[in-house]
Amino acid sequence: MRERTIELNDAIPVIQEKLALGGEVLFSPNGISMLPTLKAGRDIVVLVAPTGRLKKYDIALFRRDNGKYVLHRVVESGETYTFIGDNQFVFEKNIEHRQIIAVCVAYVRHGKRIELDSFGCKAYARFWHYTRFLRKLWRRGWAKIKSIFK
Repeated sequence: MRERTIELNDAIPVIQEKLALGGEVLFSPNGISMLPTLKAGRDIVVLVAPTGRLKKYDIALFRRDNGKYVLHRVVESGETYTFIGDNQFVFEKNIEHRQIIAVCVAYVRHGKRIELDSFGCKAYARFWHYTRFLRKLWRRGWAKIKSIFK
């Protein structure tokens, strides 16, 4: 089967139709916001329709108010959601459930399917979330060191 690259905006109606029929949708994410969890060109995400409210640490595809589609991790779940990419430090707050398109249940790396509800993935998500402040300090310090030696 020949691979084709299409824009996510163009694929959303097909994705929503397949999800509504209870199917899975696989695609390769683009960008660096979910590094190191998901890497463009290496990983393929497996999406399904949301069956209820999202839980903390779920990864979901949602549509921002500006129309852009984003695949990020839930870090707060209440009346609305707060999302953040694993490689980011700015939270996206007040995302409503109606904006959720799909939930990532697994990803495929090097031909192996890795379920996000596994113990290892859950532990990794918690670790990565709770060490965010350390990574932010590291980035600032590294930038400072690089500027000194320029």
